[in-house]
Amino acid sequence: MTKRERVINAFHNQAVDKLPMGFWYHFSPDDDFGQQTVEEHLRLYRDTDMDFIKVMCDGYFNYPNPFIETVNSADDWFRMTPMGENSPYIRRQVERAKAVVNAVGKECCVFYNVFCPMSLMRFGTNEDILMGHLKRNELAVCHAFEVIAEDIKTLVRLLITEAGCDGIYYCVQNAEQFRFTEEEYRRIVRPAELNVLEYANSLSENNILHCCGWAGDRNRIEVWQDYPSAAVNWAVYVEQLTLGEGKKFFGNRCVLGGFDNRKAGILYSGTKEEVQAEVEKIVAETGTTGVIIGADCTMPSDVSTERFRWVREKLDAMA
Repeated sequence: MTKRERVINAFHNQAVDKLPMGFWYHFSPDDDFGQQTVEEHLRLYRDTDMDFIKVMCDGYFNYPNPFIETVNSADDWFRMTPMGENSPYIRRQVERAKAVVNAVGKECCVFYNVFCPMSLMRFGTNEDILMGHLKRNELAVCHAFEVIAEDIKTLVRLLITEAGCDGIYYCVQNAEQFRFTEEEYRRIVRPAELNVLEYANSLSENNILHCCGWAGDRNRIEVWQDYPSAAVNWAVYVEQLTLGEGKKFFGNRCVLGGFDNRKAGILYSGTKEEVQAEVEKIVAETGTTGVIIGADCTMPSDVSTERFRWVREKLDAMA
């Protein structure tokens, strides 16, 4: 079975010859080093024999709509318009993804990391401005979310139809329990967030939903329970929801993860024996249908890639 077949079968709860795996980390979060960034993605993939590539959006966390610099009050967000498909912000990300896809051909699936509208607005402004303006004029800020969603949809379209990505790894955030009530999240954040995801699903049936526990604070994960996707990845250790429990929680969809991504976790700090024992534990609890072994989120960039090979070695032995 090829790597591509293995991942697609897992996405659709079909039999695999062995469990697929995939891990990732940031290469240069604040910069785009062009071909060097592409080569780093390919090196990680080839050195660890992973089953798919998740292309990071390093250098493009900040949403650079020039209108943001003109905003003085919450009401101003009503005037924001999308940057459009010729924006360097969009074009350069598509070029990166296309270079990775061209390098591996049909050898494996390639997914591109895409953030949700509210997160891109938070990156492009700051926490205080975003939450303060939401309190002053919720409708104006929600308009901005939808504008950003249009730019994200353009990026998604080009990633899939031009760059050749198999789908996106869609990162949803901002559902921390301290930030919104469930009703507030569904009213304020959900519409633009789903606008993007449902559009991505119209272009590919192989998209991954990432319910991000980036800050270490528990989310109201129930707000994402019905978000449609082929596979789901969440912070098992932050949310205190095991991979097996999450498979049931998310309607028996394919689940991706199992390992804690933090430095205190077994994958980063444990011995080879501990890492491989954890693989056994995850598989025993979750099963072998619709499961991809990975981590809660991005691994620290100084992790030894040998540790990913330990996981590969164990999964091969269990096949």
